[in-house]
Amino acid sequence: MGAPHIRIIFLGPPGAGKGTQAARLATYLKVPRISTGDMLRDAIAARTPLGQVAGPLIEKGGLVPDPLLIELITERLSQPDCAGGYLLDGFPRTLTQAEGLEKMAPVASSEFVVFDVEVPREELLRRLSGRRWCPTCQATYHIYNNPPKNDSLCDRDGTLLIQREDDKEIAVARRLAEYDERTLPLIDYYKQRSCFHRVNGYRPVDTVFGELRQILEERR
Repeated sequence: MGAPHIRIIFLGPPGAGKGTQAARLATYLKVPRISTGDMLRDAIAARTPLGQVAGPLIEKGGLVPDPLLIELITERLSQPDCAGGYLLDGFPRTLTQAEGLEKMAPVASSEFVVFDVEVPREELLRRLSGRRWCPTCQATYHIYNNPPKNDSLCDRDGTLLIQREDDKEIAVARRLAEYDERTLPLIDYYKQRSCFHRVNGYRPVDTVFGELRQILEERR
C-alpha cells in the first residue's frame, strides 16, 4: 500500500506499545519510522555532542531539552526519504515540540493523523519495569513477555542483561508523572488541529494493528 504525503504521530505513555505498532505501520505504509528514542540511543553510543548531553539525562529518567530534539527532528525530516510521508514515534512530547514540528512541516502540505495509544497505569508499570537490555548489542528483552532463552544472558552474545536506570520502579513512576504533566496537553492540542484517534493499547498486538490499519484505510 502506498501512502503519499501521509504523516502520522503516535502519542501515549511510555510502555504503551507505540514502538511496536509504529514499526509495523511504517512497514505497511512504506514510509520511514522516525524514532527519537532510537536516534538518541545511537547518538549516545557514538558519543556525539548530542549523545553526551542526552546520555546522563536519560540515565536518570529525565527528558532531553526541547531545542535539542527539535534540531534532531528538523535535520531528519529534511532527508529525501521523508518526502512522501513519515511516521513519528516519540516526538512530539511537549507543546513546544509540537509547535516546532508545525514550523518544520506546515499543515498545508498534509494533515497529521494522530494516534493516542492508551494502556492502564498498572500494566504500564509492569511492562516498563520488566524490560532488560544488552549493553553489548543493544538487544532488548522483557522478563514476562520476551525473556531470554538462557536466564539473564543475551541470546545473541551471552552478555549479562541489565535493567536500565530509567526502567527501575522509581524512574518509571517519574517518567509517567512527567508524561502526565508535559505530554497529556498534546491531546487537546491535536484534537483541535488534526485527525485524532484514541486507541486501546491493552489488547493483542495484532488487534491494535488491525484497528490502526482500518482507520487509515477509511481515510483513503
